[in-house]
Formats: sequence, structure tokens, C-alpha cells
Amino acid sequence: MQILVSGKQIDVGEALRGHVEERLQNGIAKYFTNPIDAHVVFSREGQGYRVDCSVHVGHGIHAQSHASAAEIYAVFDQAADRLDKRLRRYKRRLRGHHGRERPAAEQLRAQSYILAPEPEHEEASAEFQPVIVAETTSDIHSRTVGEAVMQMDLADLPVLMFRNRGNGHLNVVYRRPDRHIGWIDLVAENADGERE
Repeated sequence: MQILVSGKQIDVGEALRGHVEERLQNGIAKYFTNPIDAHVVFSREGQGYRVDCSVHVGHGIHAQSHASAAEIYAVFDQAADRLDKRLRRYKRRLRGHHGRERPAAEQLRAQSYILAPEPEHEEASAEFQPVIVAETTSDIHSRTVGEAVMQMDLADLPVLMFRNRGNGHLNVVYRRPDRHIGWIDLVAENADGERE
């Protein structure tokens, strides 16, 4: 597994890099024999540190975690523990998922954008044109609803769009403010105006 360890405005020394690589190798090896890659980013946060871990363990399967703490080794250990907990929770389903996903005949890609907020000091107008701060492209995978919820939880995402393997419709799962999971199933209509 290729592991990239980097720091935002901090120097990540060889001792910390070795600790991260050893902990990730040992932790992920419990669940996957051939993980693809991992990216760990350390940054300053006030008086302490923050770490963001992202592990690509298979086609369409990403696990993410983050943590904040006063000490740099402690912050990584907290994030690694969260990652281990997520992988352990879904271990059986992840192993059963390996190799099941096949590319759809028509691969869908989604473009997502991060927009700058509307300035608070100006009067609201219908002419506001938001500024795009960042954009990314991602694949929309074919999954069951259960697999989509699992992937959303593993990747620590607030929302996930997927093609429902059962009916072929575009679906969205999201985490509600009450921590329950919401599910939106797009109902397609044919040319006669009837629901499919």
C-alpha cells in the first residue's frame, strides 16, 4: 500500500512518518490484503493539531477519519482508532463486497462544486452569482441502499449519490440532523408521464 504523509505548514519528521506507516499497515492488514493507498495530512489547529486520514481500500471503497488533539502523535492515534472502528464495523460486508461491483454500461460522473457564501453586508439580490471556490469530479457507483449507507459512514460523508442496483434510479442517502439516515429515490417518468 502506498502511504502519503504530509503536513500543512508543519514539518512531518521521519519518526512520525514511520509511526503513521506502521500503524496504518498493521491496522488495515486486519481487514484487507491489498489496500490501494492512504493519505494522511497533519495541520495546526489553534494550540493543537488536526489530522485527516483517507484510505482507498478497493474500487469505490474509501474510508476516512479525522481528529484534533494537543499532541501530534495522540491526534493520529485517535484518527487511526476511528478508522479501525469503522473498518471493524463493516468488515464482513466489505469482504463480501470485494469484486461484486461491476461497471455499469453507462458510467455516470458527477461534478461537485464548493461555492463561496453570499456576503452578509450586502442586500440580498436576485442577481447574486456565487463564486466557485473548488470543484471535483467523482464517479456515481451502482450500489444497494445498504452499501451506500455503509460507504457514506466509512467515508464520513454527509451525503452520497448512487445508482440503485435494484431499480437503476439515481438515489441519495444523507445524514439527517437527528443522526438518522435519509434516503431519496428519484422516481423516473416515461414519455407518457407514467412512473417507472
